[in-house]
Amino acid sequence: MRNNRAMALVPHRIAVLALDQVVGLDLGTPSQVFGTARTEDMQQLYTVDTCTAGRLPVRSTAGFQVLPDHGLELVEAADTVVVPGIHGGSPLVDGTVDPAVAAALRAAHDRGARIMSICTGAFVLAAAGLLDGHRATTHWAHASSFRRLYPNVELDPEVLFIDDGVLTSAGVAAGLDLCLHVIRRDHGSEVANRSARRCVVPPWREGGQAQYIERPVPRGSEIGTAATREWARQRLHEPVALRDLAAHARMSIRTFTRHFRSETGLSPAQWLLQQRTEHARLLLETTDLTVDQVARRSGFGTTAALRQHFQHRVGVAPSAYRRTFHPRP
Repeated sequence: MRNNRAMALVPHRIAVLALDQVVGLDLGTPSQVFGTARTEDMQQLYTVDTCTAGRLPVRSTAGFQVLPDHGLELVEAADTVVVPGIHGGSPLVDGTVDPAVAAALRAAHDRGARIMSICTGAFVLAAAGLLDGHRATTHWAHASSFRRLYPNVELDPEVLFIDDGVLTSAGVAAGLDLCLHVIRRDHGSEVANRSARRCVVPPWREGGQAQYIERPVPRGSEIGTAATREWARQRLHEPVALRDLAAHARMSIRTFTRHFRSETGLSPAQWLLQQRTEHARLLLETTDLTVDQVARRSGFGTTAALRQHFQHRVGVAPSAYRRTFHPRP
């Protein structure tokens, strides 16, 4: 995690490395999302630039060419390198990548730069040898091809993103989730939520949430669980059992659980833990409540329970998180 004030003075440098047949949406996602991340006095927290090997134009899948301002020297200086998805080329065909690209990515990784991919950009990172022995994800439709080409990578194609040293996301909109996750990790929930509002996207979908794979969209006349989820969000400080959720939705427990998982990709218990953790993060960042009070108001009940779940899901203790994102004057 990084200090907000220091980052505001010197913006974090992001290099977007585009290869031939780059996916148009993936290419624009980092600049759009990271470009909205600002301090309260509107100072930019990130700068985002695009580069290619040899500073040469590359084709996009959207019918336009990318004319970059930078070559691979941008990767050498960047704090974070993002590889968008591609819809063709050797990383998807035979598991190889331009040696200059592979060398630049490996050098950036070795000096401690953060490395990310969106969608099939994971094929590029795997071809460069950066995902061997790591958990990773990519678009679910390319999972079998990825496993065949890169058997040394632990692929999980049913999640939105994975942060396992090297960061990878699933396809299309999951790149938004990964970028917001990075902003949240660097600067906390409040900054990430402001970015999400500016991008008009949901502020948080946990990485472990399932990709929406071949699931039918419920008909408009079908009863869903959205109203019950909102009802539960207003009662995070109270004990909320599965039977309470099902009763509010006027469904049996079995039917409610099936609908809930179909709509969210999570069980009701997993979703409640997710919501309670996110509420605790917000309280730790924006209030002076004690950790014990935060535990009660977010529904964990005890400091020990909050500490256990917070450490598991966020990676640090609540007190350490507060010191980082809610410093005292």
